[in-house]
Amino acid sequence: MYLDKIDDVDVAIAGLAHEFAQTAAAHDAAASFPFDNIARLRDVGAPGFVVPKEFGGRGFGLARAEAVVNRIARGEPSTALVLTQQYLFHATMLRSAAYPPTLRERIFHTAVGDGALINNLRVEPELGTPARGGLPATLARRTPQGWSLSGHKTFATGCPALAWHAIFARTDEPQPRVGIFVVPAGAPGLRIEESWRHLGMRASASHDVILEDVNIPEDHAAELVLAEHASGPDAFQAAWLSVLFSTVYDGVARVARDWFVGFLRDRRPANLGAPLASLPRMQEALGAIDAALYVSRALLDQHVERVDRGDTPAQQDSYYLKHAVTANALKAVSKALEVSGNPGLSQVNPLERHYRDILCARVHSPQDDSILVGGGRQALTAAGALSAN
Repeated sequence: MYLDKIDDVDVAIAGLAHEFAQTAAAHDAAASFPFDNIARLRDVGAPGFVVPKEFGGRGFGLARAEAVVNRIARGEPSTALVLTQQYLFHATMLRSAAYPPTLRERIFHTAVGDGALINNLRVEPELGTPARGGLPATLARRTPQGWSLSGHKTFATGCPALAWHAIFARTDEPQPRVGIFVVPAGAPGLRIEESWRHLGMRASASHDVILEDVNIPEDHAAELVLAEHASGPDAFQAAWLSVLFSTVYDGVARVARDWFVGFLRDRRPANLGAPLASLPRMQEALGAIDAALYVSRALLDQHVERVDRGDTPAQQDSYYLKHAVTANALKAVSKALEVSGNPGLSQVNPLERHYRDILCARVHSPQDDSILVGGGRQALTAAGALSAN
């Protein structure tokens, strides 16, 4: 199905979110990956929404990508997380001159034509996230035809549905380089180890990916730099990362809020003789939830508008946005859980699932401690209280 107008996209995505919500609890309970959701996203071309128009995509900027992810997250957040990884990689690749043109074109064309998904696999058992420094243990060795990769990646969100695995690895050269090595799904030597046993985002299939002498062509390597020159995301990448990851959890918080409103409307304790909605304490709780979510929406809207008009905020500002929006999401759902009491904790109702999913917001890099330490250090350096070195 090709959606000609933005309004058509909005209607289709809202419909899919409603559809996904019908099976979200079952996927959570079984920790099963929502393959049907991915197929439905492909039906409307969602995997290619950020792909530039010259490659057949929709050319969405950050504002449109954020709106799609937020809406899908209200239906089933693990599905939204898979889309987030897709859009982040496409946006990064679009701006980077370090990707061979043939590789870039193939990834873009397959996203549009086949709905092919990609994720950047960086985390390892020993290293943890490379955002905190250190060299990956995953090794890329030179071969006459290109590269051979061996290593172990963890938290590979959506890996059963990926067409491409973008592996962060180091070379075996005397002076190691680090970079991205794009491995097609099904390549000999690549296997998935079903290790995902988490409290939240249980449907994300964020399993381990094991590589044992996996061969890829030379032009499937990109962004290779000497290890000592490797750097983190630039301001543009930080903005996309911060907005899309945080809006997943903002979407979860909003659907939790809507459940809470229904609970207050429908719950009529016998000793009260009226709905819980009539109690000032409940009205205050909902006001606190809505205040937190209002601030988050204002921050997200301002941020995406600046990025799309070319006035990208500083990297640290984007990280502050991530910190604030995810904290507000957790605050909102925690308040609903606190006030609703036992019904909120019951697996009969979705609020406890939303709360478990929201907890996962804390683990996406950069994590809160890194954001706040980095911001404090930056401010103190600017004030002359710390050396720039």
